Amino acid sequence: MHAAREKLIRFGVAVPEALLKSFDRRIKSKGIPNRSEALRALIREFVSRDTWQKGDGMVYGTITMTYIHHSNDVTERLTSLQHDFGDVIVCTTHVHADHDHCLETVILRGSAGRVREFIEALRMLKAVQSVSPVITALM
Repeated sequence: MHAAREKLIRFGVAVPEALLKSFDRRIKSKGIPNRSEALRALIREFVSRDTWQKGDGMVYGTITMTYIHHSNDVTERLTSLQHDFGDVIVCTTHVHADHDHCLETVILRGSAGRVREFIEALRMLKAVQSVSPVITALM
């Protein structure tokens, strides 16, 4: 259901005064119109992160990774792994960063559990230097 049509529920929150003043300064500096909008954004972000990290709902996102392409047949292993997870991979983009390093982005859509499996499998490859996921569940 669209958020604008949902019933709004009011609730009280007790926080230390200094924390609230800091929060108010930050939401003002970011142009957020009020505390309610800021809290809704924080709650959506928390629920989305929890869905992909612990749950098994539908998620979307990207993974950016870097690796040394000369190392231990990493290219073949990455290709094989991507075929194994073809059910969640939408597409990939490969960039030759320099003579020794490659950067690859993978766009994903699928169950949170399957996306987590793919990320962990990438992290197990020795030549992969970094794996940076940005995953979200739509709220």
